Amino acid sequence: MCSLIRRSLGAAAAVLVAGLAVTLASAGTGAAQPLLPPPPAADVAFPIPDPDPFYQPTPNIAARAPGDVLKVRPLPPSYYFPGSAMWEVLFRSTDSQGNPIAANTTYVLPANHAPDGPLVSYQHIINSLGHKCKIVTELYTSDPLHQIREAAGLNIALARGWAVSLPDHLGPRMAYGAAKLGGQITLDGIRAVKRVPELQVTNSPVGLGGYSGGGMATAWAAALAPTYAPELDIVGAAIGGAPMNLGKMAQGLGTNPHPAFGLAMAAALGLEREYPDRIDVSGQLNAQGRWLKQMIGNGCTNEIMLFGVGRSAAEMTDNKNFMDNPEAWKVMDENSVELYPGVPKAPIFEWHSPTDALIPVDSIDNTLRRYCEAGTPVQTLLTPTPDHLSAAALGVFQGLDWMDARFRGDPPPSTC
Repeated sequence: MCSLIRRSLGAAAAVLVAGLAVTLASAGTGAAQPLLPPPPAADVAFPIPDPDPFYQPTPNIAARAPGDVLKVRPLPPSYYFPGSAMWEVLFRSTDSQGNPIAANTTYVLPANHAPDGPLVSYQHIINSLGHKCKIVTELYTSDPLHQIREAAGLNIALARGWAVSLPDHLGPRMAYGAAKLGGQITLDGIRAVKRVPELQVTNSPVGLGGYSGGGMATAWAAALAPTYAPELDIVGAAIGGAPMNLGKMAQGLGTNPHPAFGLAMAAALGLEREYPDRIDVSGQLNAQGRWLKQMIGNGCTNEIMLFGVGRSAAEMTDNKNFMDNPEAWKVMDENSVELYPGVPKAPIFEWHSPTDALIPVDSIDNTLRRYCEAGTPVQTLLTPTPDHLSAAALGVFQGLDWMDARFRGDPPPSTC
């Protein structure tokens, strides 16, 4: 278990949201830990099921094809996207074992969208284990700790008349860390909104976008599309700061106390949810580990960061041998884009800081080099910033302009 958490630490730490990273960056590895409140009841579910019956799969889900629409409903207007109409779509997707699941996406249609005009699927940084943290939920809360920080860039896309799909790409188990799953849900969410005529994107060209954890889902969607959803007209994918190799990243971070350890623990628990027959985290936890699981097992990013700050894998278990679990390594490899042999057909715009200490930059270079050698146009932007966080915003505007050119049909540039 400890080796799994050590490896998950890298994947999790690379997907900090901006506000929390700024708040906690000064809390070095020796940061004081918060007081320990009592945990929830010991028999609490992980995750607690979403109380909204809309998200329950239909009885015939096994007979449906990936991307088939299960339910559709209009949503109230959101103050994040003034003037746009909103829908929620439940659709059939596929989990990491190939089983049918029900997943959801929030669809935003601007007033100036032309029928069959551009569609963008944007994968948010979700970083959570609880259903209360879904994008569709956070779009309608006034809680200042649960805000959609990517809304400014999305409103630029909406102002250009692009429809936007916002999938909850962690799936029904809130399986944080299962990046390949996120790619499958993303592609099935695009299929689904295209199958609802009133959403006006049946024949739309598609763009993909996302940063960090959302970039992982985006990178996986781009790489999987030629075989998983070859019928989709994906014109480009804008991928920022995406961890391309989870195991390599985790090796670099080690097992020392870390201000973002809560996210590492959350990733380990999320992978356990998605791969219960291959990964055992909960069975190896000691009292402190069980306490942390109770505190974050249904939490959003803020809670996960708060209760895990300054902790380490060694504190979570009494297994002092730190024995590696070969299956855990395999799972990490299976969720690493660098190690996936498939190559996107759509052109790629990729940006990151060349000195980003949270993600293995050489894995990005290796992945993009392989894409270039296969003939995929790749444009890379190295941001003039030293870290993962500050690079996030610097590529957004160039990425939007790059995507606009793909929608116009301009030849894609390449820095290969």
